[in-house]
Amino acid sequence: MAPSLPKTMTAIEIPEPGGPEALLPGSRPVPEPGENEVLIAVAGAGVNRPDVMQRQGRYPMPPGITDIPGLEIAGTVVAVGAGVTTIAVGDAVCALVAGGGYAEYCVAPAPQCLPVPEGLSMIEAACLPETFFTVWSNVFDRGRLAKGESMLVHGGSSGIGTTAIQLGVAFGASVYVTAGSDEKCAACTKLGAARAINYKSEDFVAILKEATGGRGVNLVIDMVGADYFARNIECLAEEGRLVQIAVQTGAKTELNLLNIMQRRITVTGSTLRPRSVADKAAIASALHEKVWPLLEAGTVKPVMFKSFPLAEASKAHALMESSKHIGKIALEVTG
Repeated sequence: MAPSLPKTMTAIEIPEPGGPEALLPGSRPVPEPGENEVLIAVAGAGVNRPDVMQRQGRYPMPPGITDIPGLEIAGTVVAVGAGVTTIAVGDAVCALVAGGGYAEYCVAPAPQCLPVPEGLSMIEAACLPETFFTVWSNVFDRGRLAKGESMLVHGGSSGIGTTAIQLGVAFGASVYVTAGSDEKCAACTKLGAARAINYKSEDFVAILKEATGGRGVNLVIDMVGADYFARNIECLAEEGRLVQIAVQTGAKTELNLLNIMQRRITVTGSTLRPRSVADKAAIASALHEKVWPLLEAGTVKPVMFKSFPLAEASKAHALMESSKHIGKIALEVTG
């Protein structure tokens, strides 16, 4: 540990699972980077649904991971561990982490760090990793979205949704989304969605069938889960792919195997947090090569809704649970 660094830091703790008020500022030792890790003085941290689930006691940390919430950060590297050769002290980076982001300092695996894109603020950069890693992994790796294809994204106004719209359009696909209000639908079409469907007043299956001439879409990215499963299958084209990234309404549902077989449908899904550093490094490499130039050109940009001081993490969680936001919520951290 560099002698100029403090011994302790402010971090958000969860003494007991509960509502947003369960998030409390506390004091923790400043962590030290291990082999192939870097220590980052955090400038900003993104707020994500898994953080809310962790606070509620529904998303336990993987073994060996800090109980401090927070899966994505941006800041300045202040120390490097053994074996790190591609990142130096003083570099401005954003990073995907398995935990620890809601703090003044956070350790990150070096392969999961990316340079802060030119033209983006630290707060904007802090909202890239979790969302962009998730979208790239599920839309392009697992979902195999190709130019000229069509995709349905549920939760189009979320951080995942706004990112998926922009990346899908940037790579030549037609993107359809569902959202919960006319205001959110308008925001999605402004980002490039071919059609935004208000799921509270419209039938997304019927609309997609009409929009695609009865064929259906090639890919569905779903975070709703059980309640949408049958309808997701119904709106897929032959050879279509359903990628499950969350199960907000439950994980168990009935599956018509004959329907899957006759239409040659693929059902898959993934989670990001438990995956290996090597897996995440591969995603980071693809993002750096194919997406970072789009960010620096301004073709793609994180959609920011609101940021809060670190000590007000509870307010950030209350806003997320209200679902009144469009895009990303972040915490501003001052070390």
